[in-house]
Amino acid sequence: MTQLTENQTSENKLYWVSENIIADTFPPVSSALSDPDGLLAIGGDLSPARLISAYKSGIFPWYSKGQPVLWWSPDPRCILLPGDMHISKSLGKTLKSGRYQVTFNKAFNSVIRHCAAPRNGNPETWITDEIINAYTELNRMRHILSVETWFEDEIVGGLYGLRIGDVFFGESMFSHMRDASKVALATVSDYLKSDGCQLIDCQIHSKHLQRLGAKLVKRKHFINKLKIYCDVPKGVNNDF
Repeated sequence: MTQLTENQTSENKLYWVSENIIADTFPPVSSALSDPDGLLAIGGDLSPARLISAYKSGIFPWYSKGQPVLWWSPDPRCILLPGDMHISKSLGKTLKSGRYQVTFNKAFNSVIRHCAAPRNGNPETWITDEIINAYTELNRMRHILSVETWFEDEIVGGLYGLRIGDVFFGESMFSHMRDASKVALATVSDYLKSDGCQLIDCQIHSKHLQRLGAKLVKRKHFINKLKIYCDVPKGVNNDF
């Protein structure tokens, strides 16, 4: 996570999202910094209206405990097309084995708290209590899709994100057993394709996501697709 300096917040004149300004007043994403890549705005809150407006504009929050809310729109953007996930031979065997059971929207609270847990000995997490509370409210409003991977009645992997129209904005995933998060992603990718979803936003590129089939697209192209796909009047179906 980036460490902001006083010069970065003043010389670059980043837009401060005031607590009293509605979410659609985000600046154009073209004004985001290139270093750190995609930093667009600072401040504001995590109200449902602001979050939904941000995602529809290609913006997402990402910050550490003790920082103000930082809003990002990196260029290029990492995406995965529903149904295009790369299935390796080993993952294919796992999927066919029936070792895991997968559910949707059955244990969101467990998924987000597992995602928030420290990893690889690093105690820092961007999924703070503030983030958990905000996305729990979005879940109550039926904007969240969570995917749970189970082994012998224990949750061992999963992911969550927002479904807005025909776009799924992935937020985080976790795995406590081999392939558990990959099984969740493969399952939701196929489901989203069958349900008419056109795009899975992976936000930031990683070699792990690339191996799974994710690719980079120019931010301008990504934003143009959001303008088309986010306007479809479709929410999350909790009746799985």
